[in-house]
Amino acid sequence: MKPTSNDIISIVKQQGVIPLFYHDDANESIAIVDALYNAGIRIVEYTNRGSKAVENFKALLSARKTKWPELFLSVGTIKTTEAAQQFIDAGADFIICPGVIPEVAALAHNAGLVWVPGCMTSTEIIIAEQHGAKLVKLFPGSLLGPSYVSAIKEIFPELMFMPTGGVDVNEENLSKWFNAGVVAVGLGSKVISKEFVNKKDYASIEALARKALDIVQKIKHT
Repeated sequence: MKPTSNDIISIVKQQGVIPLFYHDDANESIAIVDALYNAGIRIVEYTNRGSKAVENFKALLSARKTKWPELFLSVGTIKTTEAAQQFIDAGADFIICPGVIPEVAALAHNAGLVWVPGCMTSTEIIIAEQHGAKLVKLFPGSLLGPSYVSAIKEIFPELMFMPTGGVDVNEENLSKWFNAGVVAVGLGSKVISKEFVNKKDYASIEALARKALDIVQKIKHT
């Protein structure tokens, strides 16, 4: 059964951490998701950043049937309606964009999927909200910072925010973001580093993902 929008939003809030990555090799991509799933991750963003993205995404969806029954797979870095449609047809659970693309929003909504746009300014957030966004990716998080979230939260009480880029896997940094009011953080190279991937060090990826989950859960329950 296809997850509902409420299902997706609920698990994003519950997990609080969304790992994101792309790899040209399908088997490597599967191994990385395996490590994340073993750590307790139940949502992964696979980014559309290479020629094999659609093919590898389909391989991940196929592997999910036997390996990761509780996993939601989103696709990120969607910049065109053509790309969005390809991944919707493949079976993506939700769509993440680096910017506000109303046409992609319409496609996602028509397919019953959550659409998560990337925003940096209040104007972009207003446009995103007008096009049905419930969850907004703040990108790049490294330029905006937790103080930005604190400043805009009252203006957008109905929206949820998730910074991506510049989020570190330590309690001090994560506490600043969550105390500012975010519901989740996107984590890319800080968990799935090139060094770990090149060495096929999936144990370290798993350990860092588990550490991030543990820190976020501690923050949420203190």
